Amino acid sequence: MTIMRLSARADYALRAAIELAAAQGGHVTADQLAHAQDIPGKFLETILTHLRRSGLVRSQRGPDGGFWLARPADEISLADIIRVIDGQLLGVRGERPENIVYTGAAEPLQRVWIALRASERAVLETVTLHDIACGKLPDSIQALADSPAAWA
Repeated sequence: MTIMRLSARADYALRAAIELAAAQGGHVTADQLAHAQDIPGKFLETILTHLRRSGLVRSQRGPDGGFWLARPADEISLADIIRVIDGQLLGVRGERPENIVYTGAAEPLQRVWIALRASERAVLETVTLHDIACGKLPDSIQALADSPAAWA
C-alpha cells in the first residue's frame, strides 16, 4: 500500500532541479531541461516560474540565458522543492496533522499522521539535489533503500 503520492509537477520539478544541480553552476536552457528529462515544455515553464519565485532557481534571458540553482545543490533538499510545488509534505483533508482533532477510539490517529510526516521529513529533508546529482545517497537513506522490505 502506498500512502505518499508525489504529483507529476513535483516529480518534474525534482528532475529539472537535479539536472540543474548536475550542471554544477552552469546555466541550462528550458529546452535542454525538457529534453533531458522528457518534461512537457509548457509544464516545465510553469514549474521553473514557481522555483524562480521561491528563490531556489535563478534565470537570465537572452542568448547566454538559462536557469541555474540559486543556492549550492547541497543546500537544497528534496523537501524544499516539493514544498514549493505541492505545499506541505503531509496533509489530512488539506489540514496540517497537528490541526486535526479526532475523538473517541480514533484519537491516536493524529499521532500516526504526525509520525508519518516526521518519517517523510527524515528522508526528504536529508537528501539534497547534490546527493542525487552525484549518485551518492546519505548512508541512512541508502540503508532504507537497501532493505528488501522497501521494495515489497
